[in-house]
Amino acid sequence: MRTREHDRDLDDGELVRRACESPEEAVRRRAAADLLGRYRIRVYAWCMRHLGDHDQALDLAQEILLAAYRNLGSYRGRSPFAGWLWAIARNRCLNELRRPRLLGDEEVDPDGLASPDRGPDRDLEEKLDEERLVALIRDTLDPLEQQALRLRCFERMPVDTITRALAITDASGARGVLQRARRKLRAALEREVDR
Repeated sequence: MRTREHDRDLDDGELVRRACESPEEAVRRRAAADLLGRYRIRVYAWCMRHLGDHDQALDLAQEILLAAYRNLGSYRGRSPFAGWLWAIARNRCLNELRRPRLLGDEEVDPDGLASPDRGPDRDLEEKLDEERLVALIRDTLDPLEQQALRLRCFERMPVDTITRALAITDASGARGVLQRARRKLRAALEREVDR
């Protein structure tokens, strides 16, 4: 057991060397486990900060650490190991954020969906509807409500993060601001329909 504790005291460079060059499989595995174990929580935190979803961040952090393990032999030591690992994490997070999300709805029949060859009339109608909605939001909501709605709906930011980002000090935080915005928009839409 003394050897195990001693391994944890080694610097990153020495652990990389042992993980790549030791003739003993057990030593290589232990060195890699100790090295990557040092960064496990930080890699997860990095992913969580960028993705905002616990399960997705956990899965991606595991993929990043596995990729680092598989590519330890390519680490040349020109920069600190942490920098090399963060480069992998950053690239994986950016790729994950760029990847299109495919959301399935089991209750929707694909055969009943509208044809992709919609006419220009339909496109124009949707554009006008979108412009009316944007104008309604601008005319109905105050700037804080507009920002909170944009962060929640378009940036998919968690409510707690919106509260911190917009420095909302109310007890209900962004949740209260978003509820107020929804009520205002609902009332404004009802007024438009009644006209």
